[in-house]
Amino acid sequence: MNIPDPIAELDLVVARSRAAQRRYETDGSQARYDRAAQAVGWAIMEPTRNRALAELAVSTTGLGNVPDKITKNHRKTLGLLRDIQNVPTYGVIRDDAESGITEIARPMGVVGAIVPSTNPAATPANNIINALKCGNSIVVAPSPKGVASCEQLLAFIHAEFEKIGEDPDLVQMIPAPGSKEKTQRLMETCDKVIATGSQNNVHRAQTCGTPAVAVGAGNVTVIVDETADLTAAAEKIRASKTFDNATSCSSENAVVVVDAIYEAFVGEMAKTGGAVVEDEAGIVARLWPDGHLNRAVIAQDAPEMIEALGLDGQVPASTEYIAVPTTGIGPEHPLSGEKLSRVLALYRAPDFDAAVETARALQLHQGAGHSVGIHSMDEGRVRHLATSIPTSRVIVNQAHTFATGGAFTNGMPFSLSMGCGAWGGNAIDDNLHWRHFLQSTKIVREIPANEPSLSDIFSDYWREAGE
Repeated sequence: MNIPDPIAELDLVVARSRAAQRRYETDGSQARYDRAAQAVGWAIMEPTRNRALAELAVSTTGLGNVPDKITKNHRKTLGLLRDIQNVPTYGVIRDDAESGITEIARPMGVVGAIVPSTNPAATPANNIINALKCGNSIVVAPSPKGVASCEQLLAFIHAEFEKIGEDPDLVQMIPAPGSKEKTQRLMETCDKVIATGSQNNVHRAQTCGTPAVAVGAGNVTVIVDETADLTAAAEKIRASKTFDNATSCSSENAVVVVDAIYEAFVGEMAKTGGAVVEDEAGIVARLWPDGHLNRAVIAQDAPEMIEALGLDGQVPASTEYIAVPTTGIGPEHPLSGEKLSRVLALYRAPDFDAAVETARALQLHQGAGHSVGIHSMDEGRVRHLATSIPTSRVIVNQAHTFATGGAFTNGMPFSLSMGCGAWGGNAIDDNLHWRHFLQSTKIVREIPANEPSLSDIFSDYWREAGE
C-alpha cells in the first residue's frame, strides 16, 4: 500500500490552487469575483448550514456556545459582504489625470490562511470571501480542532460553487490530518500568508519568507470613569464578556474602575450577572492548575465555569461571569493576562490618570497594540487615553467584543483579525480587510513639471534658523 508523502500531497493542493487562480484571473471580471464572494457568504449564512456549522464547532472544539456562534457566523459575514459590496477590485480602480497615474487591481495569487479553533467557520469564511473578492485562490490551514468545521464549510462552499459553475479548486484546505510541517510548507509556497491565532503561528508566519499579515495577541482592558453611565457600562461589559463564552480576542480581560464610582459600579455589575469573587489565589490556582489554562474553564458556559472554579453555592445562581479584584500586573500575576473565559480581572484606581497608567501597564504586559475600551462622557479623556496607550483602537461606550471587529453602529471594517501595529509586532494596525488581499499595477505617465525652488521649501526654516 502506497502511503502518500504529506508534503507532496500539500504541494499538489497548492499547485491546483495556483492553476485555478490563474484561470480565475485570466477569465476574471468584477461580476465573477463578486458572485464567488456572495456564494461563500451564503454557504455559511444559510440558516440550516449556519446552525450545522455552529453545532459542529462547539462539539469538536469544546469552545463557545451554539447560539453565539450562529450570531457570529451571520453578522460577521453579513457585515463583510456589506463592506465589500461596491468596492472595485478588478481592472482599473483609479485613474487620476492630475498625477498621470492609472491603478489596475491585481490579485496576490494563492493565499495561505492560518485560522484558529476559536472561530473555525467564521474566520476562514471571512478570509475566503476577501480572497475571492480580490481575484485570489485560497488554501486554509485550520487548527487540529477546527478541521471538521473547515471540511464542512468547504463542502457547503463547493455546493454553492456548483450552482454558479465556479471552480472548487479556488477554495481548498490542507489535507487532513494537519501538521506544523504542512502548515509551514503552505506558508513557504503560497503568495500571501494571512495568520490569525496563536502567537507561535504568528511568529512562524512572519518569519516564513512569504509576505504575511499576522495579528497580535488580545488582552482587552476597559476603563470605567465617574462620568460613565454605569448601568449601560455594566450591561455592555456583561454582553461582551459572555458572548461565545469569551472566545474572542476582543473580550474584556480587565476592567479598571475609578475609585469614586467603584462601589456603585460593582453594584451594577451584580445586577447584570457579574459576581465579585474576593479570592484571587484560589481562582488562580484553579484557572491555572498546572501553569496552563484549565480546559474545564476556557470558553465554557457559566455553570461549567463556576463548577470548575469551585464556586458552586458561593456565587448567585444568576451569575454569568466573575470579577476578581487584583492589583498585580505581569508574568507573576496571571489574572493580568488573557483568560479566554468568563473571568474578569477587576482593578481599582484612585483617579482617571491612575486608571490610564494601570491600563498602559496591562497593555505593555500583554496585548499591546490591540485595543482598549473606555466608558466615559468626557471626550477629552478619550483623546488622552488614545495618545497614552500603545493601542490601535479605543472603543468608546460600546460592548467591546462587538465593536472592535466592526459593527453596524460604528465605522470599523467587519473582521475577525485585528492588526496591532508595531506595538504588537504586526505590519498592520487596522482590521484585516479586503485591501490586504489586493495589490496593484500603476501605469505612470509624464505630467507637467512640478519642481519647487529652494525658497519654496526652506523659507520658513531660514527665517527661524538662518541659512
